[in-house]
Amino acid sequence: MKLNCVVVDDSTIHRITIAKLVNDHPDLNLLGDFSNASETRNCILTKPVDVLFLDIEMPVQSGFDLLDGLKKRPQIIVVSSKSDYALKAFEYAAIDYLHKPITKDRFNKAVQKALDLQSLKKENTEDDGEFIFIKSNLKNFKIFISKIKWIEAYGDYVKIITEEENHLVLSTMKSFESELPDEKFMRVHKSFIINIDRVERFNSKFAEIGPVKIPLSRNKKEELAKALNKASS
Repeated sequence: MKLNCVVVDDSTIHRITIAKLVNDHPDLNLLGDFSNASETRNCILTKPVDVLFLDIEMPVQSGFDLLDGLKKRPQIIVVSSKSDYALKAFEYAAIDYLHKPITKDRFNKAVQKALDLQSLKKENTEDDGEFIFIKSNLKNFKIFISKIKWIEAYGDYVKIITEEENHLVLSTMKSFESELPDEKFMRVHKSFIINIDRVERFNSKFAEIGPVKIPLSRNKKEELAKALNKASS
């Protein structure tokens, strides 16, 4: 199993260095290296990218701007000369944070995390279906998509409500939404994402999931109705 990688860094020296580390690694395949967010975005949208080695401070658009523009994101390994962005990077579900200059040993440890996660994602899940991994209370959890009822904003965290239990994850709503299949989930309010399959009733103000009423933002009723009709067809 080789992971398809993209490197983005506006520094030519650092970009060449990271690209060489990727090329020298037996489990990585370099699809491209870019100096700006625009070219990187075009590559990610047209090619099957597994891992993005991402610099944050770039002209015109930052690394975070790039991530904000992606509906589906590859695994993210941030590469930066500063530690200032570490907390925000993990809110974007970055799997590691590498400080420049990068040593080969530290690089390989980050790659191993990506390889391990990719292997877990490819486990046989025929009985329970699609799933995602989350980190809650310093532990990794495997959450099956079908068992999520809804997600709600909770300060700097999101709260995931499932059939069995609830989880708090350090993330923004926008970032977590990108991890979910858009044909199954809908952002119906600034503070709520719902599993469309779980909706039992709805009106212009609320969507009901069991006894809980989830508020709908203005004009979301029609969008939800279309999504429900599409899901049932």
